[in-house]
Amino acid sequence: MPSDASLYLDFAITAGPLEPARETLTAALEAAPVGSVLIRLHPDPGADAAVDTAVVRALVALAKKKGVAVLVLAGAAHAYELGADGMHVPWSRDVVGQFKALRGVAPKGAIIGADAGRSRQDAMELGEAGADYVAFGIPPHVEDRHRAGERQIDLISWWSQIFEVPCVAFDVTDAEQARHVVEAGADFVAVALTQNDPVRDAVERVRAFSDALKMHERSE
Repeated sequence: MPSDASLYLDFAITAGPLEPARETLTAALEAAPVGSVLIRLHPDPGADAAVDTAVVRALVALAKKKGVAVLVLAGAAHAYELGADGMHVPWSRDVVGQFKALRGVAPKGAIIGADAGRSRQDAMELGEAGADYVAFGIPPHVEDRHRAGERQIDLISWWSQIFEVPCVAFDVTDAEQARHVVEAGADFVAVALTQNDPVRDAVERVRAFSDALKMHERSE
């Protein structure tokens, strides 16, 4: 099991000005070491406008300046024109097909990872198709989140013992769960934040997850 698991910042933004998002992201990146950042363009049903690409570009540049690899959500227009290092394919029933289509047109060297949800078969096919990482999340339609969390632990443990492709744990609710997924073998633990999170809350959440990773390192 890896002792050097890293934080993966899952940062959701909607249409709006740059400053609140930049302030929250900056504080989160300064709160603890972060291995990767996903800028998740999250559509707001009540918004009158799409996310401004200039805002995304500025956030990507901010994270890269701090030496952090930056991904954007698959489907984002002109992903590489935004300066991102790659893309993330979220869970869907056709995640493997979507990944293969994206891998086929992505620039050489682009980082592309995908969320296999709760499927071992999809995870294996993604690994065979060249995914730079395979993520195990809990799809939003799943009602029994506790049982799904236990299933996630089993999947991460299985994957880490057999495959070399890095594993990311998504939909981690708190620091206690973060500790469990790292103990199971996760290489990255996703910390979900939004541009609307108060800066203090964002910092506390990132630090709590970071402390959970450090606690695991000390216990080895």
